[in-house]
Amino acid sequence: SSTAIQRVCDKYFTVRNRITWEREKGRGAESNWKNCSEDIWFCTLGRKYTFNVDAVKLKRRIIAPYTQPDGRPKGWQQGENGRYRLTYPSNLWTDITVPFWSMPENTDHPTQKPEKLLAKIVLASSNEAGVVFDPFLGSGTTSVVAKKTKRRFFGVEIDPLYCCLTEKRLDRADTDPTLQ
Repeated sequence: SSTAIQRVCDKYFTVRNRITWEREKGRGAESNWKNCSEDIWFCTLGRKYTFNVDAVKLKRRIIAPYTQPDGRPKGWQQGENGRYRLTYPSNLWTDITVPFWSMPENTDHPTQKPEKLLAKIVLASSNEAGVVFDPFLGSGTTSVVAKKTKRRFFGVEIDPLYCCLTEKRLDRADTDPTLQ
């Protein structure tokens, strides 16, 4: 459905980028490639929009560090677990684990998205106390992440069971504000 979504986005929004999220799980196919990715369309209504890049920079290990002529690190830091640099995120996301059955965030929703996935989107695209809206709420991951990151939120979900899952997860977020 990604090409159809792009056409709609092109008509009503400014398409800024297409993010490809690589999932670890996916159904195998004997006569085709296993589908283990999803597209996320980054669109805005106009030229003025929120993008908090510092909130989503990635910490990458440095193997061959550059140094200044005086020996000081050039663009990296020495940490407890070695050398690292904060890098700008790309549009290929390979660092996110889907919610496995043993994870506390896991629900019975068949297409539940991981909190870390929504955290990247929410942190980059909104400010604290801002409003986050999800018109297809599902198991409530967007609202849970918004709550944990101090955003206001609302969403729409047609299935009463998934609404109950969302309420349960939102209650749990009061006592456990950590993200995956």
